[in-house]
Amino acid sequence: MLRTTTLIAGLMLSAGAFALSLSDLSQGDANAGLKDALSQGAKVAVQQLGKPGGFSNDPDVRIELPGNLGKASRMLKMLGMGAQVEALEDSMNQAAEAAVPQAQELLLDAVKKMTVADAKSILAGGDDSATQYLNKTSRDQIRERFMPIIKQATDKVGVAQQYNAIAAKASGLGAVDAKYGTIEGYVAEQALDGLFTVIAEQEASIRKNPAQAATSMAKKVFGVLMGN
Repeated sequence: MLRTTTLIAGLMLSAGAFALSLSDLSQGDANAGLKDALSQGAKVAVQQLGKPGGFSNDPDVRIELPGNLGKASRMLKMLGMGAQVEALEDSMNQAAEAAVPQAQELLLDAVKKMTVADAKSILAGGDDSATQYLNKTSRDQIRERFMPIIKQATDKVGVAQQYNAIAAKASGLGAVDAKYGTIEGYVAEQALDGLFTVIAEQEASIRKNPAQAATSMAKKVFGVLMGN
C-alpha cells in the first residue's frame, strides 16, 4: 500500500479558487512543470532505493515475509532458525535494490507520454494523483523488468525454494495472496509498492514546498497550486 501523504492546509483551497489558479497557467506550462516534477520524483526514488540498504534500512519499505509466512518466520526465529529467515529476508531486500534502477527508464518514458489532458486531470486531482498516474501507466512494464533480476538474486539463497514450496500451498489455501506464490512475485510487488511510496513522498514534498522543485517551470506550476 502506498503511504498516506498529508499536505499542508494551503492545498485545501475552495474549488472555485483552485480552478482559478489552474486557469492562470497555460496548458503547455502546466504540462511541462508537472513532467519536470514527476521526472525529479522518479529519479530521486530510484536513487534512494536502488542502493545498498535502500530497502533493508528503511522500515517503511523493508521487505519481510508476508502474512502467515511472516508469523511462521517469527516462530522459526524463536526455534533457533533466525539466521535462515534473516538470510532470506536480506536476499529479498537486496534483490529489490538490484532491480529498482531498471524502473527509471520506464518511469521517465511514462512521463514523456503524458498528454495535456492527463496533466490537467492530475493537477486537479488528489494529493498523490501524479504518483497514481505513474503507477497505472508503468507498473506492469516495470514488474516485467524486475522479475528476472529478482529471480536471479533470490535463487542464490537456498531457502528461497522452500519459500516457493510453502507459499504455493499457502496461496492454494487462501492463506497468502496468489501473486505471492513465488518469492520473485512477492518481492517484485513489494519493490513496486516501495518505489511508488517514495515517489508519492517526493510529490507531497514538492506540493508542500514548490521551492524544492528542480526546475523553474515546476516551481511555477506548484507555486500556483499553493497560491504563491
